[in-house]
Amino acid sequence: MRMKIQVKLVARIIAYILFTFALCEYFMYYLVIYQCSWPELKSEKPSSSSPSKNYNEPVRAMFLADTHLLGSRNGHWFDKLRREWQMYRAFQSAISLHKPEVVFFLGDVFDEGLWCGKVEFDYYVDRFNSLFKVPEGTKVFVAAGNHDIGFHYAISPYLNERFKNAFNAPPVKIVSIRGNHFVLINSMAMEGDDCSLCRQAEVKLMTIAEKLRCYQGVGKGCAPGMPQKQYSRPIILQHFPMYRDSDKNCDEPDEAPEDLKRMKFRERWECLSREATEMIFDQLDPRAVFTGHTHHGCHVVHGASQDIHEYTVSSFSWRNKDNPTFLLGMITPNNYAVSKCHMPRESTIIFLYIASLVGFVLWFVRRW
Repeated sequence: MRMKIQVKLVARIIAYILFTFALCEYFMYYLVIYQCSWPELKSEKPSSSSPSKNYNEPVRAMFLADTHLLGSRNGHWFDKLRREWQMYRAFQSAISLHKPEVVFFLGDVFDEGLWCGKVEFDYYVDRFNSLFKVPEGTKVFVAAGNHDIGFHYAISPYLNERFKNAFNAPPVKIVSIRGNHFVLINSMAMEGDDCSLCRQAEVKLMTIAEKLRCYQGVGKGCAPGMPQKQYSRPIILQHFPMYRDSDKNCDEPDEAPEDLKRMKFRERWECLSREATEMIFDQLDPRAVFTGHTHHGCHVVHGASQDIHEYTVSSFSWRNKDNPTFLLGMITPNNYAVSKCHMPRESTIIFLYIASLVGFVLWFVRRW
């Protein structure tokens, strides 16, 4: 009889531990991310050209930034395990629940990409592909960040080529999906000092700008018989925010702490330079910009007509943010809408573990 009581007690303790673990490490991700939903498109915005096709089905895009996968230098092994599990579980829960057709990573996918050798970099890439695995048919695009290849002064041709080949991420790239044009830009190539990488990026940017003007029917260098694709103002995707003085005007639930919000941004370090920002706006006339780098959320509006919206996405990792987020976007050639999705807070998970432990201790003391 005593043995049966002990077996039951042990079984209850094991069940309690397993339930707590499953709740904190699995179900909480679904419970929190389920509360997010795709945004609703408001009234149609007028097109600035006569589209050759009518795309009624919006592109369903997911945007995330600054995963900072740890390498062999920084962080304890448990820190690495904890953060990678958090990002894996959050990403896979979001993919399962919301099923985006395209995912954009806005730079700093690696924490030590600029320091690691070939073997470690290859392992880095394999881990990225494993943690952020997507179903067949879902497209993934990656923009380079300063932790991936270095700030402008530290980039070597080898580092740039290695990352470019691993993720098909040239300095500037255009991706067109159902009449929507996404332009991915290497922020560190926007230095404007006529270096080889910068010159290559600027030439490609001008080429894309001319191509978009041809789609619009106003280009001067359009080749005869060039396919007339749907024109829509492009969407910029890059790591650095566009030029802004600081985050002081940001008003988001995942914004920077008050002391950081008022810190002045250094051009080419915390944001693009004013000149690079104006050049991109003049050449591409984007309707929206998605950026990362600061690890905190922000929404600002640019342009003389105040019609260029920039969304800075907070870090996807608990290592940089207690309340990480990602964005979901519904995008058509004439319209778009964005919603912010929250993930479980690290502090909430820690609280649940502590509360469970206290509850267990109280139950055990009361029983005995």
